[in-house]
Amino acid sequence: MAKESMKARERKRERLVARYAAKRKALKEAEDWDALQKLPKNSSPVRLHNRCQLTGRPRGYMRQFGISRVTFREMALEGKIPGVKKASW
Repeated sequence: MAKESMKARERKRERLVARYAAKRKALKEAEDWDALQKLPKNSSPVRLHNRCQLTGRPRGYMRQFGISRVTFREMALEGKIPGVKKASW
């Protein structure tokens, strides 16, 4: 489990990116690089990092499901993800 502060920081970044998206796009089209520099650092979408929705784990993120590989495996073995079963051959 990730610390609550790390999860909160990531949520804060997501809100900032959403809030400044239109302004950032307009400044890029106008090529006003000085004004773009004055926006908050965390309003840049590059600073976002994918995290597991359940545990907050930053590594091993599966984009299709929105969770980490560890959480995915646990849920798949418990049968909580429809259509997924352990492979054997």
